[in-house]
Amino acid sequence: MSTGTARAAGDTPTRAQCRPGCGACCIAPSISSPIPGMPHGKPAGVRCVQLDENHLCRLFGDPRRPAVCLRFAFDSELCGEDRNQALQRIAVLECGTSA
Repeated sequence: MSTGTARAAGDTPTRAQCRPGCGACCIAPSISSPIPGMPHGKPAGVRCVQLDENHLCRLFGDPRRPAVCLRFAFDSELCGEDRNQALQRIAVLECGTSA
């Protein structure tokens, strides 16, 4: 769910683009705003219903996509080297901000 340009699944990620098929930002953080199919948002660690089987956002480019999702952009420090690092790092950040 990067605010960058969408890429094909075979493309190599760059510093400014998220990894296709990661979806960590759609699982690890809580989202308090309504999401189509999740009118009360979603708790941390729960997969967004808009994340498809390939870990891609069904609402990418859709005006119904929540503003918080639009603002979330790939960051190599946060997203790490792979999906597992991204899930772990976002979860740690979530724990630090929910206290």
